Amino acid sequence: MSKRLELHEILCGILGSRNVYFQPPESVKMNYPAVVYSRNNIDTLHGDNLAYVQTCAYLITLIDKNPDSKFVEKIAQLPLCRHQRNYQADNLNHDVFLLYF
Repeated sequence: MSKRLELHEILCGILGSRNVYFQPPESVKMNYPAVVYSRNNIDTLHGDNLAYVQTCAYLITLIDKNPDSKFVEKIAQLPLCRHQRNYQADNLNHDVFLLYF
């Protein structure tokens, strides 16, 4: 299983549903709470002019109607995860995380 699909399953487990979307097109009708994620960056460590370790960074956005969503803490507890910001749009609460996976 690819690392991205492994992350997808972890996020589905946290939500307890399949409302997890990787780079969804605008035509997708989402059910909330939901997680939207995309690849943000690839960090590469070099040695002897060769890339020897690469780690993908994912931007994860939790979207929930509840401003005190129980999923914020669960996602924040993932290893190498950092909460970036919170904002509101369309009467929904968005919590954005950066996760190295």
